[in-house]
Amino acid sequence: MNRSVSGKETFFTHDPAFYRALFHLIILVAFQNLVAYSVNMADNIMLGSYSQSALSGAAAVNQVFFLVQQTTITIGDALVILASQYWGRKKTDPIRKLTGEALKLGTACGLFFFLVCSLFPERVLGLFTSDPVIIGEGMAYLSILRHTFLLFILSHVLMAALRSVEIVRISFLISVASLLVDVSINYTLIFGRFGFPEMGVRGAAVGTLCARILELVIVLAYLAFRDDRIRLFEGRFLTGAGPLAPDYRRVAIPVMTAGLLWAVSVPLQAAILGHLPGGAASDAIAANAVSSTFYQYLKVIVVAMGSASGVMIGKAIGTGDMARVRSDARTMSVIDVLLGLVLALVLLAARGPLLSLYALNDRALDLAGRFMVILAFVMVGMSYQMPVSSGIIRGAGDTRFSLIMNMVSTWGIVMPLSFLSAFVWKWPPAAVVLVIQSDQIFKGIPVFLRFRSYKWIRRLTRKDPED
Repeated sequence: MNRSVSGKETFFTHDPAFYRALFHLIILVAFQNLVAYSVNMADNIMLGSYSQSALSGAAAVNQVFFLVQQTTITIGDALVILASQYWGRKKTDPIRKLTGEALKLGTACGLFFFLVCSLFPERVLGLFTSDPVIIGEGMAYLSILRHTFLLFILSHVLMAALRSVEIVRISFLISVASLLVDVSINYTLIFGRFGFPEMGVRGAAVGTLCARILELVIVLAYLAFRDDRIRLFEGRFLTGAGPLAPDYRRVAIPVMTAGLLWAVSVPLQAAILGHLPGGAASDAIAANAVSSTFYQYLKVIVVAMGSASGVMIGKAIGTGDMARVRSDARTMSVIDVLLGLVLALVLLAARGPLLSLYALNDRALDLAGRFMVILAFVMVGMSYQMPVSSGIIRGAGDTRFSLIMNMVSTWGIVMPLSFLSAFVWKWPPAAVVLVIQSDQIFKGIPVFLRFRSYKWIRRLTRKDPED
């Protein structure tokens, strides 16, 4: 119990076991995310040193993959929200059934993305740039990368199921193996080393495809032969979840809607940069690809905090100790703010050395440096509002808050202002990026107010999962 000697509820959690479990999750999930994101980072750096058009083409395709990634995250998050509460009650049969529902939904989404990118590749890339050279490089990259979508979704939904029962080490090891395979194949095929043909952007896509195959093979092997918590292959987990199926849908629909509303806005915001007037589009695309790569690289630590928060809060709610839920949440929210300040300083300090890795023209490099300064300030706001809203509040069962907040902030404020700043007011690229990223700062206000109300604490599990 998290109480002081007098019996009153404490503001911060004093239980050492909480901090051990939290930081264990954060560190392993963060390393997993960092290594996993390095797959994209490897493509980015190698293609950036190969040619600017190859980099920009891959960056356009990565806007599509971003939608796939965010869809996967929302499917996995909905699973973790419910499964972690059952894990708090030490019930694993419902977790197996919920995992089956998540896999079926993920398969449907993966096939949808594959078909769209197979039937309309040029139209899809035309949303992000009008440059025919960039579209040509992007189509070469997408023709192979589209085969990774379903593989990525299935493996990461399975890793989300493991995360819900606090198994995260295998995900880190999978990410390391994936990175090594991707980097090796990238180096060999992009530049044509060791007697292999020089494939450029297609070589990077082949490396990513091989890495995604390896990820799925390893996680399936772990679940089949090593896992002793979920025991996924016991029973017929894909045949139906019974009454748990509507429970999962009730959680998944608002989570996915909120996530996709935000996710769709991100490539559209990139499309705004890709259509800037006055010949600035090409340099802005390359600068945004470089600066956002470093920003996203640090952002994975924030995402790890959100993931760990969701598991910890769900597990605490499952035990039924509401005083502990509140103190745990307050503790994690303060850690979020401190984390944001540290990451912002890291981004500013690393700006010069990291930009020197890229073979961009002077204007693109200057823009990338300006974008990174803006993103350093954005990092502080994002590091608070994202883990609290998507980790604590949503992880506790309040899935509607994020949906409403994202609808209003993204589509009611940021998207209209981004369009106006770029095409009506014709502001410079750095100012447009500031507008595009502004919601990561001002969303902190409604998140703080909702957090302090404690109305987000919901118990979602059934007393008898068969009822």
